[in-house]
Amino acid sequence: MSHHLSGPHLRSPKDDARLDLTDVFAFPAAEAGRTVLIMNVNPFAPTQGEAFHPDAVYRINVDTDGDAVADLAYSFVFSEPADGRQTVTVHRATGARARDHAAGGEVIVSEAEVAFGPEPNIVDADGLRFSAGLRSDPFFADLEGITDEFRWTGKDFGIDKNVFGIVLEVPDEELGDGPIGVWARVSVRQDGELVSVDRGAHPSLTAYFNADEVKDRYNAGEPADDWDTYREPWSAVLAHTGGYGAEDAERALRTVLPDVLRYDRAEAAAYPNGRTLTDDVTSARLAMVSGGKITDDHIAPHTDLLPDFPYLGHPHPTS
Repeated sequence: MSHHLSGPHLRSPKDDARLDLTDVFAFPAAEAGRTVLIMNVNPFAPTQGEAFHPDAVYRINVDTDGDAVADLAYSFVFSEPADGRQTVTVHRATGARARDHAAGGEVIVSEAEVAFGPEPNIVDADGLRFSAGLRSDPFFADLEGITDEFRWTGKDFGIDKNVFGIVLEVPDEELGDGPIGVWARVSVRQDGELVSVDRGAHPSLTAYFNADEVKDRYNAGEPADDWDTYREPWSAVLAHTGGYGAEDAERALRTVLPDVLRYDRAEAAAYPNGRTLTDDVTSARLAMVSGGKITDDHIAPHTDLLPDFPYLGHPHPTS
């Protein structure tokens, strides 16, 4: 799966789907000169979590100078849900405050309504466009075939699934002039302490590379430490699954470590240069881990995507 169920034993972090980061996207907006950043959470929404976690900080981090450290961060904090309603406040932090996992910096959206129905609530503020709520999950994959030794079924796991989408559209100048790096994080307050329980950018890394006993530590970590920490164990995974030699393994891992989605806006957006909602990341990861032996799971992108903001499709009916 892309980044769904990223806790140990193919479960959500802390066994709480509200804290489960599923996907990260970065691509050009329909309007020229703007960039879209999306983080999706809560797989199978709303059946395992009817609202965003009120004690969590959901965050999109942006690195503007290539050191895998956040220079700009957008944090999303949600109210306690009541009577089927919930609001969200958006913070923007720069510099040292962007590296603090807590929500900080200036408030750019205050107490906006979260949309749990079919229509999104779109907020325009300070040049940004924002929406949060229940949306169709854009992730597509033959998950049943992957878990059954690559005997393809033609069934798309995500075709009828929903997620909670957090969608932000910003002017390009807010992100600087050069390439950017993007990753998302979910932290939750426990016993008075803010604990990072999920993070990532590139799809399907923890599912293929991290043993269960490593996943919590990975989710709490910082991208700047990824290369030194995971180069050797992940090279061993590639040697086992794809027959990689040491140099080839390191070359492949350079595309995903640190776990920051690089996006050069001077080039066309297509994974791994950013990620659009139709990029076939499942096939890309299968090709990587298999050493090129498996190149396609034969599942097409979803057709319910919207041509403009918030881009994610309307949610599927839920029982």
